Order: sequence, then structure tokens, then C-alpha cells
Amino acid sequence: MSLLKIEKMYAGYGAGDVLNGVDLSVDAGEIVVVLGANGAGKTTLMRAVSGMIARRGVVEFDGETIAKASPDAIVRRGLAQVPQGRGTIVDLTVEENLRAGALILKGKGLAEDLDRWYTIYPRLAERRKQKAGLLSGGEQQMLAISRAMMSRPRMLLCDEPSLGLSPLLTEELFASLQEINTELGMAILVVEQNAMIALEIASRGYLLEVGVMGDSRPADAFASDDSIRAAYLGQ
Repeated sequence: MSLLKIEKMYAGYGAGDVLNGVDLSVDAGEIVVVLGANGAGKTTLMRAVSGMIARRGVVEFDGETIAKASPDAIVRRGLAQVPQGRGTIVDLTVEENLRAGALILKGKGLAEDLDRWYTIYPRLAERRKQKAGLLSGGEQQMLAISRAMMSRPRMLLCDEPSLGLSPLLTEELFASLQEINTELGMAILVVEQNAMIALEIASRGYLLEVGVMGDSRPADAFASDDSIRAAYLGQ
């Protein structure tokens, strides 16, 4: 059974739909990437899954419907999002941001979780008392991922995690996502324009074109498809 299952999902803003009957699934412990050009609906997809906008159709997490659930209820079910633009609380320190991410756990295992993410991202440990707004873009993205993981989710949604980052920081970031997947068995759904690096860590992918989702294909099938390479991989 899929951990996340979406069937015939419609979502948008106001009277118009951006997503038109989207189907998608993610199994436990799997990394899945959604490719697509600007305006294809990738961020709308993530907002719909996480409950930030209204959606219609089947949206299930671990066999239970979340189609009408609020964002906080979805986090409590075990589905956390790293939003596009990172969404860190700029006036709070690094550690205060991390503690905010753990509020639903009411202090259970807080010290251990802080140590875990400071170990994975040592730069956050060095800057734990620094305000998040003063961090570099890469450090803010590390903080956004760590803050989401502080709720101990079963699945992570990452919306354009490489946005605004240098190639070197992008490589480091995706290596850390792969480490999280491998060591914690964490399911991850990534929407990403840097298609090549996303496909390198994913097992499967989807192509979203103007609100319509194509069929699932193995990641290496996307990477070897000439039309995909030309459109999304710059080759």
C-alpha cells in the first residue's frame, strides 16, 4: 500500500483549477521527484497535499483520507513540508526555529533531535544562537529541512529545495536528503527544476505539464529520454 496516494485531485486558486485530475503515489521509504517547467503546477501540488489550499479528489496518507484535513492536522499525521522559499522564521534564532518545529511532540526527545540535526548540519550547530534571517541561503535551507524533521514525520515534501543555491550547495543539500532517506527510511516527495540532481537520488519520477500529470517512470528512464534531457536537463 502506498504511503501517499493521490487520485483525480483538482486544486487551484479562486474559481480556476491549476491541477486537473492529478494521480500520484509514494511508497514508504521512497524518493519520488516531480519534474515540470515554471507554471506547470508543482508548487500548487505541494500546497494541496499539505493542506494549504483546498483540493478535491482522493488524497490519502497511510490509508487515511487527508483531503479535508488542515495543515496542522496533516503534520500531526506525519507529513511535513519544506516550502519553496524556505519559510524560516527570520526573527527567531536557529535553535528557536528548531524548537518550533518540535512543538507537536511536547518536548519528547527534544535534546536528542537537536543533537541529530546539528550533527547532520554542523553549520547550524555553529549558528544555533544566530537569527535565521542572517543565515546564508544554503544555511536557511538546511534549517528549513531540519525544522520540518523535528516533528518526526514519516514523509517529507520538498518544494524546489535548490532554489537560489549554488551548484556546490545544491549537491550538499541533495546528498543530505539522500542520507535522511537512507538512514531514517524517510519517504520524500521532491519537486525540483534541477532535474538531473533530483533524478540521481530518486527511484521514480513524474512529469507535470500544465496541471496534468504523466505516468510514473523510473528515474533512469527520465534521465535517458532525449526529449526530457533537452527540455529539463539542458542536454
